[in-house]
Amino acid sequence: MRQRLRRQAAALLTVAGLALSAAVVPSAVAAAPAGAASPAAPAPTATAPAPSDPTGGKTVVGQTSPIHDPALVIDDDGTWYVFSTGRINRENGGTIQIATSTDDGTTWTYSGTVWDTIPTWIDDHYAGGALPENLWAPEVYVHDGTYYLYYSASQFGGNNSITALATNTTLDPADPDYEWVDQGLVISSPVTGLPDGKDFNAIDAGIVEDDAGNPYMAIGSFWYGIFLVPLEWPTGKPVADWQSKTVHIADRFMAGNPIEAPYITQRDGFYYLFVSFGACCQGASSTYQVAVGRSTSVEGPYLDRDGRDMFGGGGTILLDKHGAIVGPGGQSVAGDYLAFHYYDASNAAVPYFPTLGIQKLAWVDGWPVTDQSVELPSVTTDLAGASAAAGSTAAFTLTATGSPAPVAEWETSSDAGLTWTAVTPQPTTTPSVTRAVGDSATSTLTLAAVTPAQDGLRVRARVSNAHGSTTSTVATLTVTAIDPGPGEPVEPGDGETTAPGTGETTDPGAQTPPPVTLPGAGTDASTPAGTGSPSAAATTPPTGREGPAVASASTLARTGSDGSRILQVALALMLIGGTVLTVVRRRTSTSPTPAAQADPS
Repeated sequence: MRQRLRRQAAALLTVAGLALSAAVVPSAVAAAPAGAASPAAPAPTATAPAPSDPTGGKTVVGQTSPIHDPALVIDDDGTWYVFSTGRINRENGGTIQIATSTDDGTTWTYSGTVWDTIPTWIDDHYAGGALPENLWAPEVYVHDGTYYLYYSASQFGGNNSITALATNTTLDPADPDYEWVDQGLVISSPVTGLPDGKDFNAIDAGIVEDDAGNPYMAIGSFWYGIFLVPLEWPTGKPVADWQSKTVHIADRFMAGNPIEAPYITQRDGFYYLFVSFGACCQGASSTYQVAVGRSTSVEGPYLDRDGRDMFGGGGTILLDKHGAIVGPGGQSVAGDYLAFHYYDASNAAVPYFPTLGIQKLAWVDGWPVTDQSVELPSVTTDLAGASAAAGSTAAFTLTATGSPAPVAEWETSSDAGLTWTAVTPQPTTTPSVTRAVGDSATSTLTLAAVTPAQDGLRVRARVSNAHGSTTSTVATLTVTAIDPGPGEPVEPGDGETTAPGTGETTDPGAQTPPPVTLPGAGTDASTPAGTGSPSAAATTPPTGREGPAVASASTLARTGSDGSRILQVALALMLIGGTVLTVVRRRTSTSPTPAAQADPS
């Protein structure tokens, strides 16, 4: 409970001075204009740190589409980045897109592109034919403080392709050193000089280092499959005579050879080769799957869980179509997280739009494991209305189930539900610690220091996962005036008492403060000085057309949350003090002689 203003006359000018000083500082929350019916926007508390994810599908929200061929990077400062294929028809320049997340990969924001336009040398490379509509399939690898961004350009359906390189010393666009420097061509296809006269398609680069720190680029799409090209630092480009040193590591030996998007990561003494089987980019007809094999050598052989060589058709299926996730593939790995794109069957606005997906991998017996459980989101504990005193905290909580565990996105409405605004920042949704069909998740929206202007605020949450979404009931915030604490005085007109008809009462234990009596202040003829009530002029606040000055404070002033209340109280106290001093002077000037005064005894 806030400190109350003391009513000793000796402190009047001090209080008034403080109040006037405070009055020149703008209030944090302005009072609603007279007649205004719309509550103010809420002030949510800061988002709590995101909890650890359970194994399996991770629900992601925000600007997660269109994202194709995501390269996931978790930077040292905790920011998550996804670099992805540029938009077709050179929308936004057609260059590599960037999305970022600051809540451990749950909420994503489009953060622009690497460049505004496709480098002119790429258009020169394709002069005389169809120019690439966009840049493809990025890969980001950091070495010795430099970020190496590999990307591809091609003509769809052929292997007239290139992989190129850009470098940067930071991923933070706010850093003054942020700049993606074009390093030009890395490799192109068709290729001559490979062992056995084979060829590959120079797209979908994935970078890995061996135990000695030597870099390699896994590359390939259809044709003869996946190849491993030796690179060198610091250029990040192929070594001399790279063609003769290139190793053929994966080939399905089937019609069309549908294998692409290689990504190699090292863990516990093994190199794991992740690839995409099947066909991408066909919406509902896409047949992409993520497959994996492992080897104790970066050059292979890569065997699946059944011992089959990926150079010959092997590969354990790790991720396949499930629920609304169609054609998952184009993957990358960062730590225990597998990022991929899929074609979203639940997107009613743009069916089968390419969308970001993330799975947190478990590692069982040395193999990565996903969880492909599917259950639509469902609200199990719905929202209820909340009531809070002005200046205090209000909270709304819901629980939902679904697989993967859903995420709640909160919205508020200040116009009785006609329009809705997303809460910023969004509260954290905490999933259960195990994975199973019907996993639960809990989210709480906390509004700090609510004001009377927020009375009637509507609140709801959209609960979603990769397979669908649902919306909670609408709850309403009720803001009440502050009640005085037990034993605290209720000041006349101090704004703490509630208006008649509000259903609230004051504390029955509240004490009425003693009247103010200044030394030397006179009384009427029937009351000895200093023993009775002060004169009406000294105790009654000045009254205007709207009633007593202090009692007529605005709704916001009654909460004690606004500078206007302090000013009004101070001015009233100054007027009271002025009245008291006037009475003192008048009594002094008209007092009878000592002989005429009543005998004190």
